[in-house]
Amino acid sequence: MQFYLDGYRPGDPFVEPADPAVADRPPGIPETVDVLIVGCGPAGLVLAAQLAEFPDVHTMIVDRRDGPLEVGQADGVACRTVEMFEAFGLADQLVHEGYQVNEVAFWRPDPAEGSSIVRTGRIDDVEEGLSEMPHMIVNQARMLTYLREHMVRSASRAEPYYGLHLTDVRVDADPDADYPVTVDLAHLRDSEPTGETSTVRARYVVGCDGSRSSTREAIGRRLVGDVANSSWGVLDVLAVTDFPDIRLKSVVHSEQGSILIIPREGGYLVRLYIELDNLRDAEMLRERSVTPEKLTAVANRILHPYSIDVRSVGWWAVYEIGQRLCDRFDDVPEAELDTRLPRVFIAGDACHTHSAKAGQGMNVSMADAWNLGWKLGTVLRGTSQPEILRTYSTERQAVAQELIDFDREFAALFSARPDGGTDPDPGRFQRYFRDQGRFTAGVAVRYGPSCLTAATGHQDLATGFEVGTRFHSAPVIRLADAKPMHLGHAARADGAWRLYAFADRAHPGEAGSRLRELATFLASEKSPLGRFTPPGADPDSVIDVRAVFQQGHRDLGVDDLPPVLLPRKGRFGLVDYEKAFCPDPASDVFDLRGVDRDAGCVVLVRPDQYVAHVLPLDAHDELGAFLAGTLQEVAAPAH
Repeated sequence: MQFYLDGYRPGDPFVEPADPAVADRPPGIPETVDVLIVGCGPAGLVLAAQLAEFPDVHTMIVDRRDGPLEVGQADGVACRTVEMFEAFGLADQLVHEGYQVNEVAFWRPDPAEGSSIVRTGRIDDVEEGLSEMPHMIVNQARMLTYLREHMVRSASRAEPYYGLHLTDVRVDADPDADYPVTVDLAHLRDSEPTGETSTVRARYVVGCDGSRSSTREAIGRRLVGDVANSSWGVLDVLAVTDFPDIRLKSVVHSEQGSILIIPREGGYLVRLYIELDNLRDAEMLRERSVTPEKLTAVANRILHPYSIDVRSVGWWAVYEIGQRLCDRFDDVPEAELDTRLPRVFIAGDACHTHSAKAGQGMNVSMADAWNLGWKLGTVLRGTSQPEILRTYSTERQAVAQELIDFDREFAALFSARPDGGTDPDPGRFQRYFRDQGRFTAGVAVRYGPSCLTAATGHQDLATGFEVGTRFHSAPVIRLADAKPMHLGHAARADGAWRLYAFADRAHPGEAGSRLRELATFLASEKSPLGRFTPPGADPDSVIDVRAVFQQGHRDLGVDDLPPVLLPRKGRFGLVDYEKAFCPDPASDVFDLRGVDRDAGCVVLVRPDQYVAHVLPLDAHDELGAFLAGTLQEVAAPAH
């Protein structure tokens, strides 16, 4: 983390000075905003946290609740989500507080005595090398707190408005209107209307308001799919039990039903996802008379011969969610896709719902928001072309469809009733769980070709940085201070593209160095840095150039680096020394990620950490042409 660029300040360096634009905004509900976000759940707050990195963009987030969520709801934090939180500077806090899922235990009916259960296996929760980040369990309310605190510390000083419910959204027919979206908000107190209303006009609106989304209804979208014919209870409990794997994530299938056991943070709390039987539990489901005591009784029925004595309940609920999906995630009709740009978007449960057992809901919702957030921020700032907003629905709807397909099969296998120990393939679910590990870790997403993601013609130059997938970090040594670190952790959620130049074998001071030739091009008048960086902005604010050399960190000096890797920034013109890296001798990034040592390559990475392109070091024109398809060209100065 870098700070003090524009002057030393006493106190907490992670609290940024408030942007002057924020101080000029009057208190109360604004009449106009750049982005209005509806909903303070995971999607809404990730979107707000990303837009808080753009203090010149006026963002407002509203929620119908009276205040922040305090307990309950989702708790599984996939590896990819922890990677994302690292970009916000929040991963350390998350990992320190949460429960780390290391292994998963599987239990099935005892072949010798079907009414009892036995452990049938244990596997690693995440395969080796999949991510540098672990799979964590943290209460959703705490995740949201991290994000709100990040917003308050940012230069935007962003905070939610509570007690406001969206009642209508109207989009102006004039595409050139300054604030084409009009939103009506009803004021609530204790979830009841007060009779007071407000109207806000916005450039863009994003509905992150859950499966009953008012935003979705207002733009005429609807969730389509199946309602699950099964119900599940969920309990967060402090309990005493003789079940031996209570502090391991455990999947229990018995003749009496199924339970997913999720140990929680703090060493004592545990979450139980309890399958409710449509026959044995029909009465309490029909009469809606479910209680924590009744759910505990079902848990004991399933866990026999083990038992669980619940001493305290922190939170509980009953849910029945099918697999449902919207056909598009914005307000543009199918017939107008080529002629109209979106103004209203939906994200998270507003556009896809599914079961909670695979732990994907919160994670996929947050990924929706990060995908959209940097696009809105850079379009409004004027550094990206507005057309990139079309890619949000295309990219994320495809991911949601994959999730729906996965969840349908996962839920069916999870609820499949074992046959008294005579199942011919009792290990089927365990194998499926293992085989789908990349998906549940959140790292299986692959975006197709678009203005933001190129074709794979040069993929052989870096086989481990697959175009369209997330940039898979690896250990490196930072040249200037010999700090061991992860390459991907140098990137922040600041809306900048990353250009990682993996050097050829030559020393960067040699005349034949391809890396040196690239650096010369990037410093020239034809460079994308000059073409797409606004006047007065820091040279890495739009395209952040970093290099990874093959020489060891003691075999190169800072004085060997070309000027583009020592950019001058801020009002004092200070030198940024953190742009150059060397291999970690124990885990060489060139070997780990299949980078061609003779040729080297450029790996271009989007602001949301997905690989946009892999190119030869000397493909200067191709690099510029690709970026010209997404970034806004800076007007040449008048002579």
